[in-house]
Amino acid sequence: MYRSLLILALAVTAYVPSFAASDSYKAAENKKDTVTVLSEVAVVAKMKQKNDLREDPLSSTTIKLGEIERRQVVSLHDASMQTPNLHIPSYGSKMTSSIYIRGLGSRIDHPAIGMYVDNIPYLNKNGFDTDLWDIMRIEVLRGPQSTLYGRNTIGGIINVYTLSPKVYQGARFSAGYSSGETYSIKGSVYMKPSDKVALSIGGNYLSRGGFFTNEYTGEKCDDEESASGRFRFIYTPNSRLTIDNSFLIGRVDQGGYAYRLYNSADNTLEPVNYNDECGYERTTISNGLSVSYNTGKHILSSVTTWQYLDDCMTLDQDFTPAGMFTLKQAQHENTFTQDFTIKRSEQERKWQWLTGVTLFHKEMEMDAPVRFKKDGINNLILGGINGMFQGMPAPMNTARLQFAQDEFDLSSTFDMPVMGAALYHQSQLNAGKFTFTAGVRFDYERAKLNYLSNSSVDYIYSMTVQMHPMMPPREIKVESGVNTTMDDKLSENWFEVLPKFGVQYSLGKKGNIYATVTRGFKAGGYNTQIFSDILQNQLKSDLMADLMEKAGGAFGSMGGGMQGGGTTPGYPVDEVITYKPEYSWNYEVGTHLSLLSGKLNADAALFYIDCTDQQLTIFPDGKTTGRMMTNAGKTRSIGGEIAINAQLTPSLNLGVSYGHTSAKFVKYDDGINNYKDKYVPYVPQNTLAANASYTFWNAGKVADKVQLRLGYNGTGKIYWDEGNLSTQKFYSLLNASIYAEKGKFSVELWSKNLTGTNYNAFYFVSVGNAFFSQGRAAEYGVTVSFEL
Repeated sequence: MYRSLLILALAVTAYVPSFAASDSYKAAENKKDTVTVLSEVAVVAKMKQKNDLREDPLSSTTIKLGEIERRQVVSLHDASMQTPNLHIPSYGSKMTSSIYIRGLGSRIDHPAIGMYVDNIPYLNKNGFDTDLWDIMRIEVLRGPQSTLYGRNTIGGIINVYTLSPKVYQGARFSAGYSSGETYSIKGSVYMKPSDKVALSIGGNYLSRGGFFTNEYTGEKCDDEESASGRFRFIYTPNSRLTIDNSFLIGRVDQGGYAYRLYNSADNTLEPVNYNDECGYERTTISNGLSVSYNTGKHILSSVTTWQYLDDCMTLDQDFTPAGMFTLKQAQHENTFTQDFTIKRSEQERKWQWLTGVTLFHKEMEMDAPVRFKKDGINNLILGGINGMFQGMPAPMNTARLQFAQDEFDLSSTFDMPVMGAALYHQSQLNAGKFTFTAGVRFDYERAKLNYLSNSSVDYIYSMTVQMHPMMPPREIKVESGVNTTMDDKLSENWFEVLPKFGVQYSLGKKGNIYATVTRGFKAGGYNTQIFSDILQNQLKSDLMADLMEKAGGAFGSMGGGMQGGGTTPGYPVDEVITYKPEYSWNYEVGTHLSLLSGKLNADAALFYIDCTDQQLTIFPDGKTTGRMMTNAGKTRSIGGEIAINAQLTPSLNLGVSYGHTSAKFVKYDDGINNYKDKYVPYVPQNTLAANASYTFWNAGKVADKVQLRLGYNGTGKIYWDEGNLSTQKFYSLLNASIYAEKGKFSVELWSKNLTGTNYNAFYFVSVGNAFFSQGRAAEYGVTVSFEL
């Protein structure tokens, strides 16, 4: 039904009477606002790529300012809806920025795709999900970018460029209201006091009541309050030197984690229902100083950045009304990066080259205590031990163990410094219509983990014994306590050689075709989120050892069986603490075409990815409290993308993009199951987007310009687990908006998921229970803006 509705709507849009476009193109251009013109020019300063990515041998998507604002792109999730084979689901909180691209990606730790804002690299994916406002351009480069950008760009990069005061001067203000009791306000001022100085300052604020109700409290669980500010200063003392400094600060305070328990008996989802606090707080500060000097034949560039991230996630980690266990994970991180490049000017057409040096240092401290509560103690710890006793011969079957406390903490602190250095080079040789590209990066990284995990409990052990049939039974009791401490200092070193090869054939003004072979690399790391399980198992082992020691001869040989029952550590600690880097070879062919005198642009690519040691987030079997990263032996991804955009008239724009990925395990055996030929979980097999807009110029006295837009998104099929037992079928979302502009004022009515499609955005397992996070229902909103 939805597909039929989409086709009908597009047909109606395309059949809008031609008299609305009868004005000349020049007249239409005169009606365009300054921002629309800027969105087409999109002047940005790039260190490593050409201004027009369609001239490079790679698959990419570019979203300009006009599209960003008309399509309500306010986050990376929204941007991914316009990008084939890129999937950034919205669930949990702003910390859970899972990204999947071409079959690569993971839920925790390192991302598969890099993110840059005004050339400032974001090395921690916890900061990816930020409010986007006054954005001039978003670029998504698909395929490994490791040669030029290094670590964690195995799937590509996202470049975000903010509006520059060099190319736009004025003031912009907007306010909006939408579903979920969402209020937003934005304001910014762009100035150019002289030919040498340009500066801007702005900020935004958002308040959201929420969409999902926690049945336990009767209140919305996903409320949010966020704000951010940005200051930019650009100094150009002469035509050769440019100094550009960007300062950003942001604050987030939100609920979240609207997870619903899955009832497998009748295939239904229970309401969101948990008793303990869930939420996320984040403060981010970043500063980036870019300096560029053009000698005429060469361009020297330097980008120096500092980032500070302070966040805290609080979870009712069982997500049920029971008092099981909670987690509070607080991180404090400082990151410094330095990137130097020298490249030959594009005016030197025969041989263009770029050489660079990158340095970075990241210092992270994490405090992640897991608090076991009464139900968790009884079900996850004492239940197993006392159940073991019941299965033993008399009198051991009368033994009982209990804790003196109703709650206790599994405390873990981590110090995780990471540093790296890289030298890279890329050359492009132009030979007639052919362009040959070759590059290589020598990348070194050193990661350390200093950890201290500690827990202590007081216990009471009792057993009823009868020493002789003529004697009455008596209770033997032991009261004691144990303190378990685990600490160590670990380090890992990686040295990688990351090559890149490509050939491109020019079709003149009609475009080009290309073929590339590139190496991808994603850093390894440490499994901090499994330490609660490791420490819990060690605590149980120490408790049983202490009990045997304290009992002494009182139990005699009867205590021998107390060492069994799975109470010894369940993990080979040295193996699970670390996980290895992920590597890939990406083979790709593609084309960029410009037809009908530039009115129709088409891009297409086919790829094959051979990935070894792919990093996957898994939940250990049983009633475990943690999750961990592991390496699959080998996976392969096959697929492609196609995107077509047609500006058929000054008023009518049509666009469609489609991505397909088939990502399967070639070799992956976890010791229990063999997943060969199973699909890699969380990766959508298909992503589809279609957009149609029609603009009425000179719309009369009421408005100078009216634009109607209709958008469609389709995603799926998605497998949720390595065994491919649970899935999300292909689902469709319909979006629409009406935009009207009069002078400096504008108003827009918009809707997302207009048909209210019901779909799941995320799946996971906690304490043996399966949970889903659902996508938002239909959203409606209005935005009012004006410029000075």
